[in-house]
Amino acid sequence: QVQLVESGGGLVQPGGSLRLSCAASGKIFSVHRMGWYRQAPGKQRELVAAITSDGSTNYADSVKGRFTISRDNAKNTVYLQMNSLKPEDTAVYYCNADMRTILTGVHNYWGQGTQVTVSS
Repeated sequence: QVQLVESGGGLVQPGGSLRLSCAASGKIFSVHRMGWYRQAPGKQRELVAAITSDGSTNYADSVKGRFTISRDNAKNTVYLQMNSLKPEDTAVYYCNADMRTILTGVHNYWGQGTQVTVSS
């Protein structure tokens, strides 16, 4: 069974920082594009940041200069460093990855989500 497990969410004051982690586990042959999405109450899920297996990144305009995505290919893990957090960053953050398993082709997987709340 292949899964993505997120950690690192929580409550933080405006201007603070959090670091999210997402580890892929199971019978994985290779991990390709990895990314973070978020969904705030009453809003659609949106891309926050993504990173390819060779390290190319892209960010939503709303987080550029504040968030940094990175990955450790040896650990099949992706990180999201979030600085200068704002109340509008409050959302459930989901990890997403394209992975090739031992037995199947490339499929897209989602984590269970981790809550990030920015409030004083």
